[in-house]
Amino acid sequence: MKRASLYSSSRPKAVNEILVSKKIERKKFLWKEILRRHRVPLLAAAPGLIALLAVLFQWTYAPAPQQLTQEDVDAAVVRSFDTVPLPSAATKAYEAVRGSVVRVRAFVDGPDGGEVEGSVGTGVVILDSGVILTNIHVVASAKRISLTFSEGLESEAAITGTRPEDDLAVLQAKTLPDDLQAATLQSTSGLSPGDHVTAVGFPFGIGPSVSSGVVSGLGREFRSPEGKRVLTNLIQFDAAANPGNSGGPLVNASGEVVGIVTGILNPTQQRVFVGIGFAVPIENAAMAVGVPPF
Repeated sequence: MKRASLYSSSRPKAVNEILVSKKIERKKFLWKEILRRHRVPLLAAAPGLIALLAVLFQWTYAPAPQQLTQEDVDAAVVRSFDTVPLPSAATKAYEAVRGSVVRVRAFVDGPDGGEVEGSVGTGVVILDSGVILTNIHVVASAKRISLTFSEGLESEAAITGTRPEDDLAVLQAKTLPDDLQAATLQSTSGLSPGDHVTAVGFPFGIGPSVSSGVVSGLGREFRSPEGKRVLTNLIQFDAAANPGNSGGPLVNASGEVVGIVTGILNPTQQRVFVGIGFAVPIENAAMAVGVPPF
C-alpha cells in the first residue's frame, strides 16, 4: 500500500496549508537558534567576509589590464623628460670640476711699503697632494700667493715650476683641505671644432663663474698684449672669458680638463671678451708638472 504524501491531494487544502506553515516556522526557529549560538564567531568573521566579497566583486567587474605597447613606453619617457628636464651640459661639467677650482691671488709690495693685491686669477688642482696649475702672468713678480679652495679654506702657495713657452706655472699649496679633489684630465686628441666646452674661473675676481660655448678651432697662435711671447698650438673657444679666468680649466661635456685658459683676443684697450679665447692644451700643461697626464 503506497504511503500518502505529506502534501497529498487526498488531504484537505486547509490541512496542507497548516502543515506547510508549521514547517516554515520550524525552519525559522532552527535558524534563529543557530544564529544565537554562533553569534560571536559570526560577528568576528563579518569584516573578513565583507572584504572577501569586495575583492571578489572587484575581480569580477574590474576592467582587463591594458597591454602596453612600445609606443606607450616611448610616450611615457617623453612625458617624463618634459616634466623633469635634465641638467644642461654646462651644469654637469661644472659639478664634475668645481671641487678642483681655486682662486689665486698674487700680492705685491704696495707704494707705502705694505702688501697689495697685484692680480687675481684661477687655478685647477691636478694632483690631490696640492699641485695646482695656473698662468705665469697671474703670479709673476708675486711676493706672496694666496689660494682659496672650493670649500673656503685659504692657503699660501709656492711656485715649484714654470713653462714660459705655454705661460704655465705650477703651484704647491701649503695647507690642504680634507678630501681635496683633483680634476680629471683628458687628452685633446679627440677634440674637434664644435665640441661643447665650459670655462670655470674668477673673472674680475667674481666667482666661481661658469660660461659655456664650443671649440672654435685648434692649433691657433696668440701673442700676448704685451708682445712678450707667442703661444702656439692653442685651443680657440667662444665661452666667455675675462681677466681673472686666466689659469682656470677649460673642460669638456664630461667635466674633464682639456685645457688651461690663458688669454683672450681683443683689439680694444678695455681687455674684455669679444668672443675669442685661448687655452693651452692639457698635454702641454701636464709637461709643466713633469708627469704624464694620461
